[in-house]
Amino acid sequence: MKRFLVSVFLIILCFLLQTTVFHWMEFGGIVPNLMIVLTASFGFMRGEKTGLLYGFFCGLLIDIFFANVLGLNAMIYMYIGYSNGKFNRIFFPDEIKLPLILIFFSDLAYGFLYYVTLFLLRRRFQLDFYFWHIILPEMVYTILITLFLYPLILWMNNRLEDSEKRSARKFV
Repeated sequence: MKRFLVSVFLIILCFLLQTTVFHWMEFGGIVPNLMIVLTASFGFMRGEKTGLLYGFFCGLLIDIFFANVLGLNAMIYMYIGYSNGKFNRIFFPDEIKLPLILIFFSDLAYGFLYYVTLFLLRRRFQLDFYFWHIILPEMVYTILITLFLYPLILWMNNRLEDSEKRSARKFV
């Protein structure tokens, strides 16, 4: 129950930060994608199922408030969370290179999939413009924010795991 409440809190907090606070700190209309950071982080920390669930709820929250197509972000975020969950087996908490690389490619995949589904299918063939002016700056900004946000997410996850281990020992 504790993990569920913390998960809901983190999803809402990152959503609020991304849609309010970081809009004041946008560069050229670009805001870091905190929901990708959260989805990818919990995907490779906890596995495919957790990444998929985080992705679904993060994407659905974005869809409800901002999207023209309901479910598109939820689907993309689910794929990203599940894909990052595949790296759970090689995840080491002390290593920050793997999370940065995975979040970088997750944001790239999100930008590309979003472009393909919303723009390319409507015959807007400006991938190079979209890549250089939206996808790449967002990836760089997201990685910079990840350097500060990821250690907090890792710390919260470790605290939850320690708490779960202590409570499990009480019942054994």
